[in-house]
Amino acid sequence: MFFDSVSEIAKIAGRCGTSIFVVPDSVDVEIKNALVLQPEEKSVITIEQVRQMLGKLSTKQTQDVFVVIRPADLLKEAAASAFLKGLEEPGKKVHFVLITANISQILPTILSRAEVYFLNQEFRVDKIACDDEKVKALAKRLIAARGAELVALADEMNKKKDDKREYALLVLGVAIEMLYKGYLINQKPALLNKIEKFLAAYENISLMGHIKLHLVADLC
Repeated sequence: MFFDSVSEIAKIAGRCGTSIFVVPDSVDVEIKNALVLQPEEKSVITIEQVRQMLGKLSTKQTQDVFVVIRPADLLKEAAASAFLKGLEEPGKKVHFVLITANISQILPTILSRAEVYFLNQEFRVDKIACDDEKVKALAKRLIAARGAELVALADEMNKKKDDKREYALLVLGVAIEMLYKGYLINQKPALLNKIEKFLAAYENISLMGHIKLHLVADLC
């Protein structure tokens, strides 16, 4: 889905429990009286920050509360797990607003629980956050792969000597971004099914699952 101006974010987010807005880092976003979660001393958002934020939401809210997380792609591992637990019972008045310039870096477990919006003026189908052309080409091949070709691609990715798991997740993340953008343009239900498969593969591999096994079994 698209939106035309950052001034619309609060209104759109008010209709959702959790929403993700794809906005360039250089664009300012302001939501009045929002709780803001962002990196402090470290280059990531920590589990301690998430727990403190959730603690502030532990009482029943009588009016709309917005929690802005930016950049949301720095919410990782333990912090993301703590955040996901908070999504289970956020209350109708609590709205989580995740803002990122790199949608492919958002964990699939979070993506699957959120509404995703792209800023119209910045959206380009051919403008993927990853600037590695080889990775983008491999992601496209993985999206189109069937049967033996999928097995061959899984073998190719699994043979990478260094950081093979990180590399596989990068390729899957870029593929997920491409699929989301394709769905937003074409609205083809088949793409949603494919997105779910790629999200499953990403999650299973990120949980230390066998790379080739999940690339083949989850994407078939």
